[in-house]
Amino acid sequence: MLESPNRGSKELAVPALHVLTLTPFYPSDRDEANGCFVAEPLDWLARRGVQNTVFAIQPFYRGSFRNGDAAMPAKWVRYFSLPGGLGLPTAGAFLFGRIVSAVRDLQKRNPINLIHAHGPLPCGHAALLLNRELGIPYVVSVHGLDAFSTEQVKGRAGMWCRRISQRLYSQSKRVICVSEHVREQVLEGVAGKARTSVVYNGVDPELFAPGEDASATDELSVLSVGNLIPSKGHEVLIRAVAVLVGEYPGLRLKIIGNGPQRQHLESIAGQMNMADRVSFLGRQSRMQVAEEMRRCTIFALPSRYEGLGCVYLEAMCAGKPVVGCRGQGIAEVIRQGSNGFLVGPENEKELALVLDMLLRDRQKRENLSRAAHDTILDGFTLELQAERLARIYRESVA
Repeated sequence: MLESPNRGSKELAVPALHVLTLTPFYPSDRDEANGCFVAEPLDWLARRGVQNTVFAIQPFYRGSFRNGDAAMPAKWVRYFSLPGGLGLPTAGAFLFGRIVSAVRDLQKRNPINLIHAHGPLPCGHAALLLNRELGIPYVVSVHGLDAFSTEQVKGRAGMWCRRISQRLYSQSKRVICVSEHVREQVLEGVAGKARTSVVYNGVDPELFAPGEDASATDELSVLSVGNLIPSKGHEVLIRAVAVLVGEYPGLRLKIIGNGPQRQHLESIAGQMNMADRVSFLGRQSRMQVAEEMRRCTIFALPSRYEGLGCVYLEAMCAGKPVVGCRGQGIAEVIRQGSNGFLVGPENEKELALVLDMLLRDRQKRENLSRAAHDTILDGFTLELQAERLARIYRESVA
């Protein structure tokens, strides 16, 4: 399923392509980690003859954004949209109206070969409308399991989202999915009437290079990275770690991320007498996340709703034993007991057992760490992600 060209192979002489990237996810002065999975492959794409012009889009009610220091500069576009899920079915049309003149002018100066829309709504819908107006072909990436926005949006508005998504998927040159699990969701929703490919997200092996062998120290810690929302499973993780503190007096849990559940999770930690053992670190830079991954003993994110999960791949690249959940996209990467572990969603007892086993067995951790790092180098680097994207781009405009 994965194609792994020789590392360090010479670049092929191929015709240049100009791709217009439409994305609501992109690093900014507010959050340099947001949309890193969109921004970080762009340098590698440029080495393969793909020039990208990035339109980073935001609804007007979220305020103004500026380029940060960690990514290729983007043109930030604010567009009208009704707040909340009710505005999502019409957001693509409003976005199209906002950018069509700019895209037409760009097309005259530097012809656009392809539009790459990240997410079906609003960017995929806008790409469909641009295709009708200007004749530019498009591909669309699906980064999560809510491929038709019907989990996010309910009722009539949700039905509208589904119909628009079905139309834009079926008319795209390719639907690019971050895992087979996501591809199954797309194909089921369009009755197989779309051309799909899986392109797993890549990792920067230099940024997330392993550090000193943290497993050889007596400082034991579990790290988790993710938005503080119920589906990420942080409450389950806190309860599982609480079971183990009697056996491991110095054990600590560090959680990177912000979200609406923070106050609730802090309360749970207090109820479990874990307030002094759980550190809520908030949002961190990419460099800080990489450093925390190098320092931790185990990485765990028991998320029950995950298309893939870049943070698992990053922790594996950093040479850490990783624990995720069965039935999610990461199950396509983790081989149980070989390069990581999978547990049942919401299964606090099973999670505690796996963490206990890893904390006890230093040799097991070291074996998992080496296998995890090799897994990323063999199939999940930014270079490989860019190569697969470039191939799809050229097939789409052929």
